[in-house]
Amino acid sequence: MTIRDVTPLHNQHNAATTPLLSAVNKTHSSTNRTINKLTGNSSSVRGVIDGGHSPSPDFNARPTSRGSAGNGTHNTGIADDQARDFDFEKTEMKYDSTGMFHWSPARSLEDCILDRNQAAMTVLNGHVVVCLFADPDSPLIGLRNLVMPLRASNFHYHELKHVVIVGSVDYIRREWKMLQNLPKISVLNGSPLSRADLRAVNVNLCDMCVILSAKVPSNDDPTLADKEAILASLNIKAMTFDDTIGVLSHSNSGREALTPIGSPIVLQRRGSVYGANVPMITELVNDSNVQFLDQDDDDDPDTELYLTQPFACGTAFAVSVLDSLMSTTYFNQNALTLIRSLITGGATPELELILAEGAGLRGGYSTPETLGERDRCRVGQISLYDGPLAQYGEGGKYGDLFVAALRNYGMLCIGLYRFRDTSSSVDASSKRYVVTNPPDDFTLLPTDQVFVLMQFDPGLEYQPNRGEQHGREGNS
Repeated sequence: MTIRDVTPLHNQHNAATTPLLSAVNKTHSSTNRTINKLTGNSSSVRGVIDGGHSPSPDFNARPTSRGSAGNGTHNTGIADDQARDFDFEKTEMKYDSTGMFHWSPARSLEDCILDRNQAAMTVLNGHVVVCLFADPDSPLIGLRNLVMPLRASNFHYHELKHVVIVGSVDYIRREWKMLQNLPKISVLNGSPLSRADLRAVNVNLCDMCVILSAKVPSNDDPTLADKEAILASLNIKAMTFDDTIGVLSHSNSGREALTPIGSPIVLQRRGSVYGANVPMITELVNDSNVQFLDQDDDDDPDTELYLTQPFACGTAFAVSVLDSLMSTTYFNQNALTLIRSLITGGATPELELILAEGAGLRGGYSTPETLGERDRCRVGQISLYDGPLAQYGEGGKYGDLFVAALRNYGMLCIGLYRFRDTSSSVDASSKRYVVTNPPDDFTLLPTDQVFVLMQFDPGLEYQPNRGEQHGREGNS
């Protein structure tokens, strides 16, 4: 059975939008992992990589390694690598002037550049790696449009994934003016084809690897326009990674398992051992080049893009898909609302005017009006293996799941993410493909994941002295 036998991809824009944005924006409830730094002169391990289930967003506080207060309670502050950017105790300018995106004071590119050794010492996990091919004089492709949806204000700060750009610093310097006010961005001056650079940024531990090219295609043979992007993709898939670090779990009886500040060390390395399992999406200029991305793809070379395995699995995106989105918007202007939510993370007329004039994001004070802009839907992924909707994973129907999710939880189901091989054999592939808008009687599996539009969860607002308050309540 082939992908096209079971994937009802009704049109190009439906099939394209979901795998692209879900791949980059996915926020698994079970993968709330943070970035922790091991510095050479540090006396402790800063932070913990949590590979377990994500706690409910009960507060927006950021972890800190600042010393404990005199009363024995640990101060709650912001992450040390972001401490220079802004401090909530000193300013309320944590969103842009429209309240639609996270914002930070401008940082120089030099402050965000990592060399290979610094990147290797940084425990990057659950991040987004952007492999960028560009010459110093290549035309600008607008990296801001890639990063901004990942900085939408309807994500809490601790949910933002660190973005590491691997490419030419000379080119990125020209793009930096539009990126300097977006938090959690690092740059590695290297080559996406260098395995040493890819290992330094822990590409096997990333949540997504995006491969882009800003180079101008040659007029001699336009089919070679994607050669570097395809080579980078095949290079990563051919890599193997040493997973001998394993898990350093804390022991209840051993003092050696504690950091100097008394917190247990739990470093969980859950990356892919084989590069073929690294989540990846490659941008293509020519649709026909999709046949070179998957070595195990037995699709006919003449198959249309949106019926091929890489496209259905969300590992390929072609520029021609944007033509489909544009024509869809022309004939159905209401589709723009959904497309905007999926692609831009939300936008307002004020924000569009600011960006159109080239001013870039401006910081703004947190007011009830701007904070209210966070209350908008976002794309999410829920599992049918466990949780409140697990009952529908045991042979339930998509129509019943759709109604229950909407009625009980206010979530709008828009598609499924299913394993290509549903057998339990050892050789079964770990690839998934997208089923957009399945029919009502479509049978569900426990391993299915569901793409949904979910409502914003405000959680609890940040309070500088929350730890002291909790300590007093416990003592009383």
